[in-house]
Amino acid sequence: MSTPQDNRLAWLALYMIPGLGNAVLKRLIETFGDPETVFGVGITELMGIEGMRRDIAQKIAHRALDTEAEGEIRKAEQCHARILVYTDPSYPPLLKEIYNPPMVLYVRGKEVPLQKTLVSVVGSRNPTHYGRKAAEKIALGLAKRGVGVVSGLARGIDAAAHSGCLMGNGFTIGVLGTGIDVVYPESNRVLFSRIEENGAIVSEFPTGAPPEPKNFPIRNRIISGLSKGTVVVEATRNSGSLITASTALDQCREVFAVPGSIDSFKSTGSHFLIKQGAKLIENADDILTEFGFFGNGTAGRCVPTNPDGTPRDMNEFERKVYENVGDYPVHMDDIVRLANLDAGTVAATLMKMELEGIVRQLPGRMFVR
Repeated sequence: MSTPQDNRLAWLALYMIPGLGNAVLKRLIETFGDPETVFGVGITELMGIEGMRRDIAQKIAHRALDTEAEGEIRKAEQCHARILVYTDPSYPPLLKEIYNPPMVLYVRGKEVPLQKTLVSVVGSRNPTHYGRKAAEKIALGLAKRGVGVVSGLARGIDAAAHSGCLMGNGFTIGVLGTGIDVVYPESNRVLFSRIEENGAIVSEFPTGAPPEPKNFPIRNRIISGLSKGTVVVEATRNSGSLITASTALDQCREVFAVPGSIDSFKSTGSHFLIKQGAKLIENADDILTEFGFFGNGTAGRCVPTNPDGTPRDMNEFERKVYENVGDYPVHMDDIVRLANLDAGTVAATLMKMELEGIVRQLPGRMFVR
């Protein structure tokens, strides 16, 4: 018996026919069993499939794209990508459950783990520091508990989520809106390589496919489809992240949202989702509890550690300063006032904590955790 990898030429020759969508292709496979059998049936039988057009049926009957499929296999191999088809045992089971799953996936990096719980984290391409930090901390908290993180390898929240997961030595999946051989944006090239080495990169688009705007809403259903739940960290009302949240709901998956400032335009979409019933979350534990993981309440929080990763005790001055630095930027003068310490002590303590990565200094003597 042939395996899906053995007949990937037939899969691609079928998959690459223009106008043959995933939903109709899925019906063909469910009816006839495999692409080789599909190519062997007549036009009359093909026209019996719901949604089939005559011009597409004729292309199938004439097996018109074999040459193109052979070239596509070579291109995929050149960029070290594997071709994963719908009937492959390695195809992600959750993704199979959606209405129109991609019938062919290109994969770079490691195999997508079939038993691991995955959560997608999405949001603005131009986030605030608060949004970026929240995405990173949530992804880090998920990774430390063995939960994988899925996102779209875009700028901003996506990049922060992937990075946070990698910081926690977790498994992250980048879903592309381009061909598997196209790095977009170019600024994420290093992150792309890190994910390929430690996680997986997937795409349903043929090699060389450019970052066309129409591709990204299409890929969003894969982000949510791979995941048990979707977290929207920071998004406006017209953000693509709300499309991902909408597809997650259509797929009967959980939707979570991180609240922001009531004065922040960039959180208007997140707040809209909360008003519509999305679960408000503040950290990874809120997500894990929803899924039945019961934690110690500290997942995703930034706490000082020793070099071996164990918690580090803070002295009195460090504790007072740390308690008055939060996720929103705070001026050093306000820290002095709130901690009731002299400016010299606060400055020295902040410098020490900044060197340890516990706090970060922003322009204008502003500090955040």
